Amino acid sequence: MDKLVLVDGNSIMNRAFYGIMGSKMLMTKDGKYTNAVYGFLAILFKLLEDVNPEYLVVAFDLKAPTARHKMYEGYKANRKGMPDELAEQMPMIKEILRAMKIDIVEMEGYEADDVLRDFVSLWRKARIRSDCFIRR
Repeated sequence: MDKLVLVDGNSIMNRAFYGIMGSKMLMTKDGKYTNAVYGFLAILFKLLEDVNPEYLVVAFDLKAPTARHKMYEGYKANRKGMPDELAEQMPMIKEILRAMKIDIVEMEGYEADDVLRDFVSLWRKARIRSDCFIRR
């Protein structure tokens, strides 16, 4: 039985960033923050161990405005922007995922969860059976 796991990379990075802060964030000797990367990988490794999927895709948001922003001017208007300490970790996690041969999907104008929704539709249309759809 094929298992497809879909991961919202921005959501997991946010969760990891805020979950591993404590009194001091993790960082390298040269001052690069790593708490979100560390937490993301801990979550990913646990997921891989527990689910053992045949297919894994991680989607990320891009900085460009999305269709939702164009439809509603006030979309996320009251939300704080991504902290610099988290933003600088995004290229790092993507580099690590690519080195692990994990597929990354990003599409300008769409958020990660929109891209993942479309992946599910394509998966189903291809008539590939999957009993494991995980969206974080």
